Amino acid sequence: MLHRRELLKLLLAPRVEYRDYSRVLPDFMARIAREAYLRRRSALDRLTTPSAIEARQRWVRETFWRLVGGQPAERSPLAIRITGGFERSGYRVQNLIYESMPGFYIPANLFIPKQGQPPYPAVLFQMGHSLNGKASPLYQYCCQGLAQLGFVVLAFDPMGQGERTYYPAKGSNLTRFDSADTEHTVPGKQLLLTGLTSTQIQTWDAVRSFDVLAGHPLVDPKRIGTTGNSGGGTLSMFLAAVEPRLACVSAACPNTDTFAGLNFNSPGPADDAEQNILDSGSVGFDRWDTLYAMAPKPVQILVSAKDAFGTYSPGYILNGRAEFADLQRVYRTLGRERNVEWLESPIPHGLSYNLRMSIYRWMRLHLQGLSNPLSSEPSVQPEADATLYATASGNVVRDLGGLTPIAIARQKAKNIAKRTAIARLLRVGTFSGTFTSKGTADSRAARIEAVEILSEPDVYLPVWIFRPKLVASKVTLIILEPGGRNSQWNEDSHCQQLAARGVTVWAPDLRGIGDLLPEYPRHNPRYARDNQSDEAYAWSSLVLGRPMLGQRVTDLLAVVRAIQGPVQIAARGSMSVPALFAAELASAIQNVFVSGGPKSYRELLDAEDAGPTANLIFGVLEHVDLPDLAVGRVQRSSEWSTDALASFVNV
Repeated sequence: MLHRRELLKLLLAPRVEYRDYSRVLPDFMARIAREAYLRRRSALDRLTTPSAIEARQRWVRETFWRLVGGQPAERSPLAIRITGGFERSGYRVQNLIYESMPGFYIPANLFIPKQGQPPYPAVLFQMGHSLNGKASPLYQYCCQGLAQLGFVVLAFDPMGQGERTYYPAKGSNLTRFDSADTEHTVPGKQLLLTGLTSTQIQTWDAVRSFDVLAGHPLVDPKRIGTTGNSGGGTLSMFLAAVEPRLACVSAACPNTDTFAGLNFNSPGPADDAEQNILDSGSVGFDRWDTLYAMAPKPVQILVSAKDAFGTYSPGYILNGRAEFADLQRVYRTLGRERNVEWLESPIPHGLSYNLRMSIYRWMRLHLQGLSNPLSSEPSVQPEADATLYATASGNVVRDLGGLTPIAIARQKAKNIAKRTAIARLLRVGTFSGTFTSKGTADSRAARIEAVEILSEPDVYLPVWIFRPKLVASKVTLIILEPGGRNSQWNEDSHCQQLAARGVTVWAPDLRGIGDLLPEYPRHNPRYARDNQSDEAYAWSSLVLGRPMLGQRVTDLLAVVRAIQGPVQIAARGSMSVPALFAAELASAIQNVFVSGGPKSYRELLDAEDAGPTANLIFGVLEHVDLPDLAVGRVQRSSEWSTDALASFVNV
């Protein structure tokens, strides 16, 4: 046991008290998500009359298009071609090619019933993220079943799947990436640089595919519904937001995860690029809002309860039930409560038999007026992928020379006229710059001080300050490392070696970097692993209206303010981008040393990988490019050494 004197000495000894920095970014994200929730909640609570609902529906349509990059200005000719087909006992199939935009080809299969009399009701079938798109057996089953029940069905390949795979593996028609999600996200990152999105392109593909059905001589244009599973269920929701001719929706296993929620599990339910509605949080828009545009027309949402711990976020089901109750109240106000339905299945994510039977029931009831139950699914049998090809060899780029999403981004970039408004573009926060010392320690060349800088409310940045001991301080330098402040802190590091030459060095962690790397989110291990990533936080930040790049620039400006004097910055790799933007905004930053990182945003349009999403901003090329920043004050070098940094600051 300790003697009283020893105990007193221990209690009075200096202590170093660090906070749990892994909570800083998650807590910030939860705060801005709550603000988005309250913004949206206030609007939903006012939907108590038909006129208020109608106004909200107009707002949903306009806001959706604005957030995803704008509604295309015109409907170009569809240029529909029948390239082949086949017959089965209860239906026949035409293989089609048409264009949602000039040169942007969509391969599709049109299922036509052999029984009944035209004009037929019709269903636009939208695919989930199957690598082979419309050839996925479960999706074929549903299309064949609907056709045998008397529906004309149009099934088309989404961008990045099936015959529209843009990054095929050598010797294959399927993607060389790990998933169809990546086929959407890789070009999605490049598109957003020019103010376009995968969401916009895929929604417009659905609108133009609806045009194909509505203009078909065998189809009743007033009885067209849409359905799809997973990503196809989500795109069915997006079509519901913008297509007033749509008569009925059944969305199976859609991504109805909400960002604007009270039980926000940081970083939030970001997904692949076409499912992330950018800047929606700042205006109080969420994925569920897309369905409000349909009221009082029939809407069915079919979900797998297991998706709350197998596919989507842990709040998927609980938030979904609460959101459905809000939507149901709107239908009740309009006197059509039976036109909206939420069904939960206990089995995993996928267009399983029981979900297909629910889709058949819903479409028969609302498009055919049939309420008698089906005893079983019609006989279905999947076709070989090649049987469903609308192109010669199964790829629109190879066979038709079609446009790719990145080609669309490049076309847009050619016509961009810049208008600089950088602070607003970044959504820079109100930064503080006040700081507290956590303690000091000596090394041979430097006195090292641990400080904590307040960036914006409740956002604390851990920083090392290396003050020269052997010579007078000649200059102040901020060093930014992708791995954080601990990358170069020890005696053989750049920081202490520069201090030995008379440089005062500040080495901060910015949000999501170093000790500010966020904690793992709550949920099953696979979900937690995937979502404790810079990419997940960057996408969620874009959705919530506070881009990660802007957050990091805010942090860096807080560090500059804390220094209270002229300063220079040296940044390596991905940290070069926030350094350049900060230098443009802060006159106290005299010069910037950059080693690695992108030279321009435009060059990213010619690369397969646009780099970290944390360095991207929606529509940035409409405002500025990296060479436009801190002109005359930037030194680029491939070398990242003490000598190179010392030369940069002239010591």
